[in-house]
Amino acid sequence: MNKTSQFALLSLVVLFFGGSLQVAAAADQHGRDEHSRPEPARAEPGRPQGRGPVQGRPGFDGHGQVLDGRYNHGRYYPPMGTVRPALPEGYRPYYRGRDRYYFHGGIWYAPRGPGFVVIRPPSGLVISVLPPYYSTVWFGGVPYYYADNVYYSYQPDQNGYAVVDPPDNADSPAEAPDNTQDNPQTDLIIYPKNGQSKDQQAADQYECHTWAKGQTGFDPTQPGGGQAGGSAMSRSNYDRAMSACLQARDYQVN
Repeated sequence: MNKTSQFALLSLVVLFFGGSLQVAAAADQHGRDEHSRPEPARAEPGRPQGRGPVQGRPGFDGHGQVLDGRYNHGRYYPPMGTVRPALPEGYRPYYRGRDRYYFHGGIWYAPRGPGFVVIRPPSGLVISVLPPYYSTVWFGGVPYYYADNVYYSYQPDQNGYAVVDPPDNADSPAEAPDNTQDNPQTDLIIYPKNGQSKDQQAADQYECHTWAKGQTGFDPTQPGGGQAGGSAMSRSNYDRAMSACLQARDYQVN
């Protein structure tokens, strides 16, 4: 065999073994990558999922808030345990014994050191107005109102909504009865006349809802309006009271 043939054969051997080594190295690296990849989080058996991203929407906004996707709620809130140096403007205080709590925009706070920490409030606290945004879910024919991993239930004897523990079947809500409405303002078309923000409009609507409910005894969030037979006249009176309240706050109501 001449020198030219020997050189060609040696080149083929080098190329063969070099390629084999590259393939083996790539396979070894792939195995390490698969081994080091974190496992997806698993839910604890029997425990509600809590917050989660809605398909097609990011789990966090640009301000560190997490998306509450339970029941398609679709609102962003600061994570539980977040500490802030001051309370937001317009908060409302609540007391339970010696403990103090503060509520604003569906978010609950408690004092911690020089600041305030985002918490889940204890069951039994009663608020007169639901959060500006909430989701209505039904369990056993009873409506619950949900926002920021907190459940509320209407308490007629206290004329308000109490914080309650999650229902036992919180992962399996039922369909709403046909004679109910999730939104107290379903029949009204409301326009802000002075550029009110969405949050301000929502707060005004629910405060007017509370006032109209107290004036007429009709609550469209309850089966039959909370009245035997669900009188159409009571609903009409409620709508007029709602309109008057909102118009007084500079909204156009149709």
